[in-house]
Amino acid sequence: MPAPTESQNDGNLNSPADDGFVISKSDTEFLAQVPRGIYVGVGGDIKVDLVHSGTALVFKNVASGCILPVRATRVYSTDTTATDMIGLY
Repeated sequence: MPAPTESQNDGNLNSPADDGFVISKSDTEFLAQVPRGIYVGVGGDIKVDLVHSGTALVFKNVASGCILPVRATRVYSTDTTATDMIGLY
C-alpha cells in the first residue's frame, strides 16, 4: 500500500477534525489516512513518519489524553509505547 497523501483530506486544516480511525502501530504499513493530529489514550513515546519529509521522529513522554498535532503517514510499533491512539482527520 503506498503512503497516504494530504490530498486525501478535504477541508481546511485549521478546521476541527470531523472523523477519526483507530491507529494500528506498524513498522511496515502506512496509515489509511493522513491525520490532522493523533489523540493519545495512554501516554508514552510515539515514533512517526512525517507526511512531507518522510522524516522519522520520536516524540518522548507524550501525555495521556492529549492530541499530538502532527501529520504522519506511519506510527511505528518499534519505539512507540503509547497506546489507544486515534487518528483525527
